[in-house]
Amino acid sequence: MNWDDYDVFCRVIEHGGFSAAARVIDRPRSSVSASVMRLEHELRTRLLERTTRHVRLTEAGAGLYRRIGPLFAQLRDARSEAAALEETVRGTLRMASPYEFGAHHLAPVACDMMARYPELVVQIDVEHAVVNPLERPCDIVFSMVEREALNTGTIARRVFSLQQGLFAAPALLERHPVPERPEALSELPLLATSDETTWGFVGPAGESITLAVVTPKLRSANAEVRLRAALAGLGVLHVTATYCERQVETGTLRTLLPDYACTPRHVYALLPSQRHPPAKVRLFLDALSARLPS
Repeated sequence: MNWDDYDVFCRVIEHGGFSAAARVIDRPRSSVSASVMRLEHELRTRLLERTTRHVRLTEAGAGLYRRIGPLFAQLRDARSEAAALEETVRGTLRMASPYEFGAHHLAPVACDMMARYPELVVQIDVEHAVVNPLERPCDIVFSMVEREALNTGTIARRVFSLQQGLFAAPALLERHPVPERPEALSELPLLATSDETTWGFVGPAGESITLAVVTPKLRSANAEVRLRAALAGLGVLHVTATYCERQVETGTLRTLLPDYACTPRHVYALLPSQRHPPAKVRLFLDALSARLPS
């Protein structure tokens, strides 16, 4: 009896397929498929119905998972708890993050951690699209999503708030009146992310204001692309304030509507569903918390 095959079977169910399970446990898809086939041969019954895109539990598979799924989850949790007692920071810390957050906030913390712990190796994958935490074999996935959208296969360990702002090049403001209220932005070309439909503000008296972003001049999930467009005077940039600090200091961009606070962006640190993350994860999140408001 190979208990690893039972565990792999549970992973396939928990992550919705062979490919996703293979990524999470860092094995070839063929190895994951072979484990399930071996288990089916051992039990002399089909556990999963396979299609090109999905897997579905058979009656026998559902019964087996109902009995062993919670047990293997507890075993993994116990293993994580035991490993967490080891405070030596070593090995590889794998992270995935949106580009804007990874480049400007994770990189400095990662450099400090590697200098402090010589045995630590850091891997940061930065993406311009939303990162699916279940598709990456990562220790931490940073995601700019609402809490309701989080998958139950992960735990949001920390939430970081990033202040946003509005910025424009002097050349743009020479052609358009400087806006005094958020509503006036509708008369200017806007630079938005791929999925932004509104920009939110809190006014001087605490009032909430929502501006519809209907037909922006540019849409791009890449913050660097939007920044370059703003520097070229093509539109108003809505972005994390720290992202263009240097440009504001040098005068190539100006801050707009300083009396109106943009709705902050929340970044979730998603971890695999374990109660006891290893020391390298805990220390990294602690160091990040020291630099950012949580």
